[in-house]
Parts: sequence; C-alpha cells; structure tokens
Amino acid sequence: MTVPASTRVVRSAHRGHWWNEWLDSRQSFPATGNFDLAANAHGLLLVNNEDIVEAGEGFDTHQHRDTEIITWVLEGSVVHQDSIGNNGLIYPGLAQRMSAGTGIRHSERNGATRAQRQRLHVVQMWVPPDEPGLTPSYQQLDISAELATNSLVTLASGMARHRDDAAITINNSQAALFVARLEPGASINVPDAPFVHVFLARGAADFEGDRLDQGDAVRMTATGGQRLTAIEPTEVLVWEMHAAA
Repeated sequence: MTVPASTRVVRSAHRGHWWNEWLDSRQSFPATGNFDLAANAHGLLLVNNEDIVEAGEGFDTHQHRDTEIITWVLEGSVVHQDSIGNNGLIYPGLAQRMSAGTGIRHSERNGATRAQRQRLHVVQMWVPPDEPGLTPSYQQLDISAELATNSLVTLASGMARHRDDAAITINNSQAALFVARLEPGASINVPDAPFVHVFLARGAADFEGDRLDQGDAVRMTATGGQRLTAIEPTEVLVWEMHAAA
C-alpha cells in the first residue's frame, strides 16, 4: 500500500499533559493510562515523553516487556536500577537503551536529592522490537564528543547500515534514532524515509520556513530531505523508520 506524502507540525502545547506533585509529563502520544500504543503511534514510535522530575523523586520499581526503551537526558541525571543487575547514573550525552524482552523490572529516579534542588529533564522514547520474547538486555555509551560536530549523530539503531556507527543498538531492524546539538546557523538534512519524527528537545529552529520551538515536533510520512537550521543553541531528536507499529 502506498502512503501519501505528508508533513505535519505538532506544536508543544498540543501534546498530552499529565502531572502530579513531582512529575510534569508532556506526551507526544497518549502514554499515561490504558492506551493502545500502536494505534496512536507514528511509524514505529510508540512513546515520546518529555518529563520534568523534581529532585528526590522518580518512578519506583515497575515492569515492562517487549519494548525497546531509549532514555535521553537533557538536564540533571537519572539513577537507573533493574532486575538484570544494571545500575548507574544516566546524564546528558549518555545514550541508554533497555530492551524489556520477556520482562524486566526497573526504577528511574532523579539523581539529585531534595536538598540539591536539581530538576531532571528527560525524554523517553519507546519502539517495539522486531519480535517478542527476547532476552532482556541493557546498553549505554557516552557520546558527548560526537555531539560537538553540529551534525546528526546515530544515537540508536537496529538497521544494518548503522552496524558500525550507532552508539547503541535496538532490536528493531527498521528504525534509527539520531541526535544533533546545533549552534545558531548550523543545519542538518532530515532523513528521507516512510516515517520520520523530528522532535525539538530544546532551542529554536527553522524548518523550511516553519519556526520550531522547544517541544514542537514534525511528523513526516513518505518524505524527507528537508533542512532544519538552528536559530539559537538547539538539540533535536530525529527518528527514521521504515515500518509502522
């Protein structure tokens, strides 16, 4: 089936919003509650949550299965612990992936104490694996040096052509995630693919005449090649996807 080409800008204010006394969550796709994630996905991207977590707070131990979860920290740090023995600190510039597979339990908390008053600003993204029932696994890598190049860096991929250059690997052969930190005036070309998701994690940018501000996204179908140029210091996350959930 041929999918018609389309480009849709989704403004930050049009995202779902869920909050409590310690969490402020802006959700590009419905994620809090009993939602059919695949029905609301764009391509393979099931979840794109931008969360602010207050100091000393976080998500207590909970379970996932059959999901590839990528966590990208913008400010602060995350203390991660899981049921397969991984624990550590996730900070800006550190790519992290958790493959839930047959089932994994983990907790994620702001690495700062209440007394330190350092908020956590983080983006978490989910895509499905190629097949269910995989062995749970975990991977992380610091890519801070690569981010100083004003170009797209392959943060995570399961595609064969990224076997040697992806920071971390996901168990989906049809998806890749890129990140760029751009100085004002620097540009990137958006990949051409059946499904592309561009998320402006911070800053402001020109996207072919449309101004994008922090929290704005572009959902693209059967198109690509557009140019994004930073207006101010900008960080952008770009998914290239060759299938739908």
